[in-house]
Amino acid sequence: MTQVDERDDQAVLRFIERFSSVFTESGMARMPARVFVALLAADSGEMTSAELADLLRVSPAAISGAVRYLTQVGLVSRERETGTRRDIYRVLDDLWYEALFRRDEMLRRMTGPLREGISALGAGTPAGRRISETLMFFEFFHAELPNMLRHWRTYRDERLGASGSPDRPTEPS
Repeated sequence: MTQVDERDDQAVLRFIERFSSVFTESGMARMPARVFVALLAADSGEMTSAELADLLRVSPAAISGAVRYLTQVGLVSRERETGTRRDIYRVLDDLWYEALFRRDEMLRRMTGPLREGISALGAGTPAGRRISETLMFFEFFHAELPNMLRHWRTYRDERLGASGSPDRPTEPS
C-alpha cells in the first residue's frame, strides 16, 4: 500500500507564491505565473477555473485572462470536462520540451529579419556585429537543441523510468 503524505495547505500556497515569483521576475505576468504553478502543484496537473480561483483566492475573470495567456504560449491546454460545460485546464505533458521547442521555432523565424538587419546596419558596424552575434547564437541554439533534448530524455528516463513518472521505479540499463 502506498502512503500518501498529507499536505499543509498553507505550505502549498507559500510554494505557489514563491515559485511563481521566479516566473514573474523572469518576465511572466503575476497571475499567469500563479495559475501555471498551481497547475504544476496539482497531483493531477489539472484544475477547473473555479478550483483555481478558490485556491488562489482570486476572481474567475483573473483566471480566465491568465489561462488565455498560458494557452497562447503553449504551457497549458484547455479541455472540456466530459459531460459538463466546464473547462479543465491542464499542464502539458513533456511541458519543458514543448516550451523549448516553441521558443526554438520563434528563434528560427527571427533568422531572416536578423540577416536583413546585418545587411541594413553593415556587418562591420558595432550594431551589425551585435546582430551577427545574435544570429550566430540563435543558429547555434537551433543546431544544438535536438541533442540537448535527446540527452534530457535519457537523463529523465534514467531517474524516473521510461514512463516519466516518479512513482515508477527506474528500470535497469
